[in-house]
Amino acid sequence: MEPIIEFSNVGLRYGMGPEVLQDVTFRIDRGAFRYIKGPSGAGKSSLLRLLSLGRLPSRGEVRLFGTDVRRIRRSALPGLRRRIGVVFQDFRLIGHLTAIENVLLPLHLAGIESHRNEAHVRELLEWVGLGKRMDAKPSTLSGGEQQRVAIARAVILNPEILVADEPTGSVDDAIGRRLVHLFEQMNAIGTTVIVATHSEDLIRRTPHDVLMLDHGRVTDPGARVAGLEGLEGSAP
Repeated sequence: MEPIIEFSNVGLRYGMGPEVLQDVTFRIDRGAFRYIKGPSGAGKSSLLRLLSLGRLPSRGEVRLFGTDVRRIRRSALPGLRRRIGVVFQDFRLIGHLTAIENVLLPLHLAGIESHRNEAHVRELLEWVGLGKRMDAKPSTLSGGEQQRVAIARAVILNPEILVADEPTGSVDDAIGRRLVHLFEQMNAIGTTVIVATHSEDLIRRTPHDVLMLDHGRVTDPGARVAGLEGLEGSAP
């Protein structure tokens, strides 16, 4: 399979501080579904920032879609970012917009104007259990509801890569299963899905390969779920 993501000896530091990622090397093939797992402080969120182009590496090479992100023109970065859907733990919803307006926003920014947009967004919000909360502002939504809006916004453009940080952490089991099913449906039509999680139950219930991270280093770039007995107790 063609790699859609390649990291080679990547390091990342913030300012003059120590490296939070060190010599990270792995590849993810186009169309893969991969979990990222590791204890708190392992560097998962920093790795996701690199994957979503929220940060550029301090050293080493990150290639997305075959492109070295440190060599790309700054003016080309927004176009590359639009090919990546992102769900972070802080959701980053626009406070003065309703739920449906937040999900419509990527379509407007991409210049996709169609009378069917709103119907499509309404259907998606219904599916994730927000049919009665479409016109609510983020400040009136619970954490789990905000998370579902953020997920709907991340998938509305059918991104080539979907990056999600603990996407089931604030929802009940039934909604969590529905969200993971959505990710797997997207993966089935070609989206490369990367999910950072602490949940061993999630990994066992919907098994995919796992990239293990610890103290800023990749300890196993492709652990098979069948061999995850050693994960017991690895998360705090």
